[in-house]
Amino acid sequence: MQSPIESSLSPRRAGLSTLAESLINELILFCHSHSDEKFIRKYAIYFREGTSEYKAYGVDPALTMAKVKELFGRKEITMELLMEMAPVLLKSGFQEEAMFLMLLVEHQLKHLEASHFEEIGKWFEVGIINWAQCDMLSAKIIPRFFLKNLVPVSRLTEWQNSSFRFQRRAVAVPLIKLLKSTDSYTHFFELISPLMLDPERVVHQGLGWFLREAWKKQPVQTEEFLMVWKDKSARLIFQYATEKMTKEEKLRFRRTK
Repeated sequence: MQSPIESSLSPRRAGLSTLAESLINELILFCHSHSDEKFIRKYAIYFREGTSEYKAYGVDPALTMAKVKELFGRKEITMELLMEMAPVLLKSGFQEEAMFLMLLVEHQLKHLEASHFEEIGKWFEVGIINWAQCDMLSAKIIPRFFLKNLVPVSRLTEWQNSSFRFQRRAVAVPLIKLLKSTDSYTHFFELISPLMLDPERVVHQGLGWFLREAWKKQPVQTEEFLMVWKDKSARLIFQYATEKMTKEEKLRFRRTK
């Protein structure tokens, strides 16, 4: 009879290459072997919706990073292999499996190609289920497409009306990495404008985070944009966006009664 750990291993998906299957099983076995309830309790508090947003083995992050560094040295781990593994790792819903994937992809960024933008866009449908996964992807991987001119930043318009809230959040958050690339933020504000009336809290947080960082670098442009939306958008956006302003500056962006 198989143990609970063994029953979660191969085969997981028909059509996977032997190498992909082997590495997925290695990562799952590692996670099971180092699971610790105290780390689940420690990090679950950061996820508002509980287990629907945070499902984890409870692996010490230090052990995860040590395993990732070990994997960095394996030449058989390529970007294409990781793209093959991605749907399986993300669909499991486990935080550690998603983090392994993204850390390994980050290590392979020099091999990123334009065609990968569409593949990564599908990850939101498969299993990007919380802000931590979304923001890791948005901060470490997605900006590379634009900074290296692999695809135009306008491709983010494809995500504005996504039915997946974290994909909509990922319109704004990657733009933070682009703020140093230009002095004009007009295009960035055009990209996020369709989201300024979004109903989801996680989108509000992402928008506010971007606007706060934009304000630090280009306060005049950013304040003009904020003024347009101050009586329409969710207050949480403005709570984040004005966080670094003085009390007097914040008063300008209070909603008109």
